[in-house]
Amino acid sequence: MSQELEMSIPIKKTVLFVFIAILAVSYYYFKQPNPVTVNTYKVKKGLVKATVSNTRVGTIKACRRAFLAPATGGEVAKLHVKEGDVVKERQVLMEVWNEDLKAQVELQTAEVTAKQAQAREACLLAAGSERDAVRLKKLQQYKHIVSENDVDDAVTLAQANKAACQSAKAAIQVSQSRLKVAQAAVQRTMVFAPFDGTVAEVNVELNEFVTPSPPGIPTLPAIDLLDVSCLYISAPIDEVDAPRIKLGMKSCVSLDAFTEKRCSGIVTRIAPYVLEKEKQARTVEVEVKLSDPKEMQDLLPGYSADIEVILNSKEQTMRVPTDSILENNRLMILGSDGVLEERNFEPGLSNWNYTEVISGLDIGEQVVLSIGLEGVEAGNKAIAEQ
Repeated sequence: MSQELEMSIPIKKTVLFVFIAILAVSYYYFKQPNPVTVNTYKVKKGLVKATVSNTRVGTIKACRRAFLAPATGGEVAKLHVKEGDVVKERQVLMEVWNEDLKAQVELQTAEVTAKQAQAREACLLAAGSERDAVRLKKLQQYKHIVSENDVDDAVTLAQANKAACQSAKAAIQVSQSRLKVAQAAVQRTMVFAPFDGTVAEVNVELNEFVTPSPPGIPTLPAIDLLDVSCLYISAPIDEVDAPRIKLGMKSCVSLDAFTEKRCSGIVTRIAPYVLEKEKQARTVEVEVKLSDPKEMQDLLPGYSADIEVILNSKEQTMRVPTDSILENNRLMILGSDGVLEERNFEPGLSNWNYTEVISGLDIGEQVVLSIGLEGVEAGNKAIAEQ
């Protein structure tokens, strides 16, 4: 009996030990947090561009735009165009009542004609008087049948008639100048197209009275003319980024009205001054022009647009998504053992989408994108979302 008791004691100890071990393993298993499911990006090579973008929304503008109004006030007598009309350079768009001024043009035209006739008469008389004076001189010199006094009278008359001819010609010039003044007065009552374009707005009506804008007080233009065959994008760039932009740099353009990005843009102008409309965000105006005619289709002046100037680019370089990067150039890596690891890396070129990896990572490693998710911390278990 005592021998059976002595044999059962070690067995009981062994069973108790196993039971305690099972409890410990179970406690550890159930207390350990479940692996976090995360989105990952497998490191690979691709295109990375260093870019600069505008700070506030830009605008598509026409290369040429004219706010037109007559130089003199009056009643709108003729309106030759309507909104949407395509016009040619120097085409008359509208006229203010100018019948009195046109009458002055007709009067001055007739005066020029009369002065020209008077000049011809005076010059013919001058030519005849000069011939008479020459004949009398010859008769007086060779045959002495004409007195010297008669010769003097003939010469004086010829000179006087010559002066009258010159005076008549000068009178023609005076009349022609008066005609130009009258014609200019008529021109001031008319509005001409300064270039080939499209009428965007007409802000006057027939028989309406219009007046020129007073100095320093802008008023609504009578006609708004646009050259829509040439468009560009004007956008403000932060003063910190502006020095890195150079003329001729390539640029992409994004528009709210269209989904596709247009990347044939070229920087054509960098403003030589800094705007300070908002003291907290001083900017430099940069203009970009699309070089591909297909990308200019369907664009209209006034569309909102953003520009992305390409400072530098690399075709096949190791890269990671920019939004996966933590402060101080840190990344969260999902190791092959399913444990999260925090790692520093050396960045290169960068934009809103991708950042170049110079060192610190290898091709194929998994970078965690869900960096804001609860439980995404170094040392925790995680699994990649399929």
